[in-house]
This record gives sequence, C-alpha cells and structure tokens, in this order.
Amino acid sequence: MRTLSKKQRISALAASAALIVAGITAGTATAGPADDASAMKMGAKAASLTAVQKTQLIKKADSTAAKAADAKALGLGSGEKLQVKDVIKNRDGATHVRYERTLDGMPVLGGDLVVHKSKSGKQTGVTKGTKADISAVSTKGISAAEKPATPKAEGSKAPRKVVYAMHGKPVVAWETVKGGTQKSGAPSQLHVITDAKSGKKLSEYQAIQEADGTGASMYSGEVKLTTGGSDGKFTLSDESRGGSKTTNLENGESGDGKDFTDEDNKWGTGKPEDAQTAAVDAHYGAMQTWDFYKDVFKREGIAGDGKGAPSRVHYGDNYVNAFWDDSCFCMTYGDGEGNKAPLTSLDVAAHEMSHGVTSTTAGLEYAGESGGLNEATSDIFAAATEFHAPENKEDVADFLVGEEIDINGDGTPLRYMDKPSKDGNSLDEWSDKAGDVDVHYSSGIANHWFFLMSMGSGKSEKNGVEYDSPTSDGSKVEGIGITKAQEIWFKALTENMTANTDYKAAREATVKASNDLFGADSAETKAVEAAWTAVAVK
Repeated sequence: MRTLSKKQRISALAASAALIVAGITAGTATAGPADDASAMKMGAKAASLTAVQKTQLIKKADSTAAKAADAKALGLGSGEKLQVKDVIKNRDGATHVRYERTLDGMPVLGGDLVVHKSKSGKQTGVTKGTKADISAVSTKGISAAEKPATPKAEGSKAPRKVVYAMHGKPVVAWETVKGGTQKSGAPSQLHVITDAKSGKKLSEYQAIQEADGTGASMYSGEVKLTTGGSDGKFTLSDESRGGSKTTNLENGESGDGKDFTDEDNKWGTGKPEDAQTAAVDAHYGAMQTWDFYKDVFKREGIAGDGKGAPSRVHYGDNYVNAFWDDSCFCMTYGDGEGNKAPLTSLDVAAHEMSHGVTSTTAGLEYAGESGGLNEATSDIFAAATEFHAPENKEDVADFLVGEEIDINGDGTPLRYMDKPSKDGNSLDEWSDKAGDVDVHYSSGIANHWFFLMSMGSGKSEKNGVEYDSPTSDGSKVEGIGITKAQEIWFKALTENMTANTDYKAAREATVKASNDLFGADSAETKAVEAAWTAVAVK
C-alpha cells in the first residue's frame, strides 16, 4: 500500500509517479479483472432522460388516476395515500415508481415502496420497506398535550405527527428536529422519533451527513474547469452542469457565500493560503461527480432533475470535515487543521454529493444497518467517480477513501475498501452487532463487498496501489470489474432498496439487480452472491 507523508499530501503539484510504485514488490500482486460490460442487458439500464422528460414522467406517475390504480392494486386502506418521490425509466421501457406513503395525512416513515411496471404499464412487482398493515395503525388516544416541546436551538423544527414503520410494529409517533451545531462544528438537524403514547424514544439520526478555465488544485494538480462570466470577471459557475457554482463562505457558517471572481480565468496556486485553491478542488469535484452520474447512469444531476448542486468552501475556522445538507441541496467544505488542509479532494466531494443521490432515491435512514449502507453507497460511488475521472497522477484512482486529505496526519486513508478493519474501527464482515456501531464503521461490510465484486479476494494491484482482501469464510471470490459492480449497486439502490433496507435486504436487492442486468444464472449474479457470503451476509 502506498503511503505519503503529510507534506507530500499538501503539495498540490508534487510529482507522485515515483511514490505510486514505491514499496511494491514485483510479482506479489496481480492486476484486477478487466472491466467488460459486453454481457450486460442494456435494456435493463436506466434510460437517458432530459430534465423535461424526467419531469413529465414524474407528473404522469403522480396523477390521481395513476396513484389510485396503484393503491388499489396494492390493496392499500382508504386512509393511505401515495406520493411520488421518483421514477426510474429503463431503456426497455420498464419503469420503477418510488412512492412515499401517508396515513390520514401523517407521513409514514418506512412506508416507502417501489412499484415495478412493464413497458405497457402492467405491474410486475413491488418492493416494500415494510410488510406491515399500515391501515391497521390506531390514532386513537393521542392528544396534542403529549406533543413534545419544540427545541430552542436555532434551526429546530416543531414536532410533527408521523407513523413510524421503520422497524417492528408501526406506531403513531412524533418526529422532532433539533437544530444548533454538532460537536464537530457542523450544523445539526437531529431527527428524534418518540412514541406518541408512551413518549419512548424509538430512533434518532443526524440528517447532516459528514465525512470524517484551468486551476491549480491542492490534490489533483492542474485541472480544467468550466467557468462562467466573461473577460475581466470570470466566476466558478457551470451552466453546462445545471448551474453548479462554487462560493466562498469566508470562514462563516451560514448563507450562500460570495462568488469567486478572477480576471484571467486561471484559478488557484495549489497552495492553501490562496483562497481560490480549495475552490478549484471543490469545483473540479462537482464537475467530475456530475459527469460520472451522467455518463455512466444517464442521471443528469444529483437529483436527476438537471439541476446543479452548489459547493461552499472555507466553512468555519479550523473545521476538519465536509458535509452534504439536504436542506440547501449543497456541499460544504471546511479548511482542516490550521486552515491549511481543506477537505476538498475528489473522493470526498463525490462521497458527499452521493448522499444527495441516496436521499432522492432509496432514502436510506442514517442509522443502524441502513445507515451503514448509506455511507457505503457514498464510498462506493466516490471510488467509482475517481476511476471515471480523467487519469491523474496527482491522485490516482483507488479503493481508498480520503487518502489525500490526511486527517490522520500520517498519510493513511480514512477507510480501506479491500480490508476495512485496517482503519481500526470498520467492519470487514457482518455480525448481529452491525446495526449498533457507527454508520461509518458498519459501511465497511458493503465497501468490502464492492471491492470483492470489483477486484476479487486475495492480493491484487491497480494503478500502482496494492491490495490484499480477505474473506470471512476463507473462500476465493473472482471479481467482475468495477464497471459491472457499480451498475449492479446503482440499479439496486434506485430500484430495489427502501429507507429501512438492511444488509440481508441489500443482498436480495443486488441479486435482483444483477438478474435483471445479466441473468439469474450469469457469472455476475454468482459473483454477487459469493461476495456477500464472503462478508457473512447470507
């Protein structure tokens, strides 16, 4: 495994080619499997839709007649109503309508479902977050007097009455959002769910999801940027990618930030002392993440609506983190320790923006096993974005997370996908404790699965980086390449997962996705099953 010193990490234009091969012994590792998508059933992939076509598709699915027909076919009660959240259309004409549900006007948390339809509109299946009978939930005996008080912290929201169906028997509950700030300094949107009758806390999760022209970037060297403006006043805005823009918070903690401007359209110096440098990395990260989702999955924008997501840099003072915020649908980056190590590397940008993809599709709850899957999804697509981006000797594509930002101060990554436990906390395999650990650590199970799918078990090498991936049962897993692996995960996420999907359900979701893409008896589906078994998800 390559190891870089902190000084080497911070140098934007360091010649890293020699470092990539340092310490690698000839003959000890093999290259990963070739990425060959020729066996894929292209009709099962997502169709390319313009923003207008996507809007029309959702509008059609959201019609009163369409929702009533689906509700009747599903056998929903009279008090249950469906609300369209998203629609995925495949190239063969099949559609997957993702619904959220209400009961007597109350949102049903965990009641989301996906209705699968053929090209003719006939229902071919349904994926439900819960199999419980929501219509049987009693709302009697609950008074307004039992409503929790609204937290005093800035940004808090008054409690709303919901049906909590994420786990176990559905019950009427109160959902309260507590604002303020987290210990790390990031804004807080802590969702607390309490039983409306007993007052017992049922669940809580943090909605602010953190990750521990030309421009001279800090981590990717000299990069090409798409900017706006004209001679004399260029800005970091990108109309070709939905109006994405990068702004300067100037160490503040709120607001949209100020536009960066430049006279010659040559941005940054590669050094953190230049405020533009962090902006170059953030803007480049937004560009590459947009291109990855559009080129690979035909998804135009994080939400698939053709709209860009803003990036804000220079958040707070000595803030060692970055986060995605659904409320502004934007990315925010701190400047790191001593304000000299901004958390703006490409994989961090892609990781955080991918939280927005999860939010607008499966909506995986950020707690328990579903929270681990949420985090893993961001790690998976962060790695995939690196491999899709133009080849870059300053930051080679790899299966490591956060290796460039050097939060640990010793050149080690935040997370390793080949053997997650190397970070000292993450899980290599599933156990009944997986739902009780921090979601950044339980993500290791799916990260490990994805690595096994992409590269296989044992020793391997890609782009000069060595890996050695074990299995829980000593089995040998043959990888199928990252191209196929990412297609399977994306299809599973967008069509087969719901808010409360756990690891067992994730296995089922990916097997179904692989069946659709490659066939039930294909080598790819066998690899999906073998990789899950290798991380003890059976």
